[in-house]
Amino acid sequence: MNIETTNHYYTRNILFQIAILSIISIGIIVWQRAFLYEVYVNHQVSNVGLVINGGILLLFLTGLFRLISLFFRYNREEQMLNRFILNIRQKVDPSQGVDTRSLIIQRYRTLLDLHNRRSPINHSALASTLLAGESSLVGFPRFVNSVLILTGVFGTIVSLSIALLGASDMISAITEISGLGKVIHGMSTALSTTMTAILAFLFFGYFYQRLSDTQTYLVSRIEDITTTVLLPRFQVQQETVVKDFSDVIRAAAALVKKLDSSQKKYEETADALSQVLEQYRTEMTHSGVALDEIIKLLQAGFRLPEHNR
Repeated sequence: MNIETTNHYYTRNILFQIAILSIISIGIIVWQRAFLYEVYVNHQVSNVGLVINGGILLLFLTGLFRLISLFFRYNREEQMLNRFILNIRQKVDPSQGVDTRSLIIQRYRTLLDLHNRRSPINHSALASTLLAGESSLVGFPRFVNSVLILTGVFGTIVSLSIALLGASDMISAITEISGLGKVIHGMSTALSTTMTAILAFLFFGYFYQRLSDTQTYLVSRIEDITTTVLLPRFQVQQETVVKDFSDVIRAAAALVKKLDSSQKKYEETADALSQVLEQYRTEMTHSGVALDEIIKLLQAGFRLPEHNR
């Protein structure tokens, strides 16, 4: 990764897309409000269509609100990540001006804590933990994306049931006009619920996919910075400690070798001294002066008591 490149606006661009598409959608609704009123509200025999469409819309808006909140969260994380890289480039404290709750600071402090405790750093485990934690945040959007299209199918089934009920009334009483109204109402409700679910699914599904892309992008940037910037800082220091420890071991081994050499020299010196003493004793004996006599003379001269040897 190029550490000089810090200005990324990936999440901000997606939020801009949501705003543009939302404005376009509201504009279309206002433009076609008469047609939509006829389809969804006017000439409704029952409130089934309004209830199902309202449920679909509520589910869609709730999921969209959760998506937008996650996009704002990742936008903040992206800003903190850019600030973190800028601090490294300026050679200041990486955590300066960065929110302590951000993902990059949590990763940095985890590495720092592991380093201070002299624990091995398992990058794969850290990456898996981060990915699992972020994946748990999209549980509700994933549920909405899975069931949103099924709500349209549910509305179609309910509407067709109403239509069949109206057809049954028509068969039982040919002159009953209400039966025909139920058939038309059922077909209209089936059309409206299916159309609502499909449009909501298309809008929500696109930005749900964009959320997955944003999550992958942000996690990949964090892992990239960890690999190229953070890990070398701590691993180099760990290798230095290991190297220093190895140097101490080598120095101790060299000292042991020197002690062995000195011990051998001491033994050689002791042997040489023993030989000199033995040679001196022999020379003194050959010269006719016994060592015992010299000792006696010394004892007599200094008035020392005699000791039995």
